[in-house]
Amino acid sequence: MNYFKTTLSGLTWTAGQRGGVRGFNILKTVLLARLLTPAQFGFFGISAISLGLLDIATETGINVFLLQENDSWTDYVDTAWVISILRGLFIFLLIMITAPAVSGFFSSPQSLYLLYLISLVPFIRGFINPSCIRFQKQLQFRQEFYYRSILILVETLITVILGLYLRSAQALVWGLTGSAALEVALSFFIFSPRPRLQFQPDQARIILSRGKWVTGFGLLNYIFTNLDNIVVGRLLGSASLGIYQNSYRISTVPLTEINDVFYKVTFPVFTQMKARNRSLYPAAVRSILAVSVPVVFVGLGIAFFAGPLVRLLLGPGWEAAIGPIRILSYLGIVRGISLSVNSLFMALKKQVFVTFTSFISVFGLGITLVPLVHRFGLLGAAYSALIGSLLAFPVSFFLAARTLKYAR
Repeated sequence: MNYFKTTLSGLTWTAGQRGGVRGFNILKTVLLARLLTPAQFGFFGISAISLGLLDIATETGINVFLLQENDSWTDYVDTAWVISILRGLFIFLLIMITAPAVSGFFSSPQSLYLLYLISLVPFIRGFINPSCIRFQKQLQFRQEFYYRSILILVETLITVILGLYLRSAQALVWGLTGSAALEVALSFFIFSPRPRLQFQPDQARIILSRGKWVTGFGLLNYIFTNLDNIVVGRLLGSASLGIYQNSYRISTVPLTEINDVFYKVTFPVFTQMKARNRSLYPAAVRSILAVSVPVVFVGLGIAFFAGPLVRLLLGPGWEAAIGPIRILSYLGIVRGISLSVNSLFMALKKQVFVTFTSFISVFGLGITLVPLVHRFGLLGAAYSALIGSLLAFPVSFFLAARTLKYAR
């Protein structure tokens, strides 16, 4: 197999897919920013924080496990599906039970109904056919592009249409719910094997044992990307949270998307290369360099044009986002480059390295966040996130160099 040609084709299709996803998300934000207030975005942000935390905290690593397995992966689909259903039900119940406490913590009674509503999303997603990783596993990136594009298009249409009608943050939640229901239907229509309600405890132990580091990484990554949201929402209020979250999206999403494109392609490619005893060293070095160059240029562009971007994308009333965007664009550069080594770690089953570097980031964020927010407000939250990312940067590349030394 010509891995360079496959990777190049995969990058093209995956970049198109991710670019389309983010393009629709930006369009959705642009339209809704003119229909909803910053406080309403904050209400949705509170419900999204709760969903995201429980989603990550209960992550089983099923998709990573199935991607890492070779020909025997289809034997695990039934058990993986049962685990996924139980996980979705568990998250649904937890959100329903904790919704009043979460709403009270943020002093935001308006978010209570949204929390109840968003609990449907993980419940529905739990029924997605685990075989949906087939396109990625078989390096069929064009088919993955069409599949994901349909889902984001439907989510955007539902959200925007309901936003025009309801003028409420409920539109954002109904968009997620509709997209989740469609993904369940498509996953059974398109992918095989189709799972059955059969559970094998031995298989479950293998999946969960392999997935524990994925859970740790996911939880720490969630804390790093949301702890500042929690503190801002608690100390500065829902309106400030809405401003900060949109600042974070505008400044970091384009940069992390570049890295995510490479990760989605290089993880399965590196896994196949490892299975065929091919050297990963030259491919990994090229991948890191290919991520770093566009990340730096795009990040600097966002920092320089922060003011015009806010006026273009968010409109009047969002000027407070300009300062955080400038700082967070540098976070995006550092984090985008740092995360470029994760596909190498995952292909070599070194999930522990990903978890460790995430812990360093969270540590830096955790010890600086509250003092800096008290001192500088939204800018302090942005500075704290940047500090955490800078601490993890050299650790990531030390571990990458060590890994590549044995991957030659």
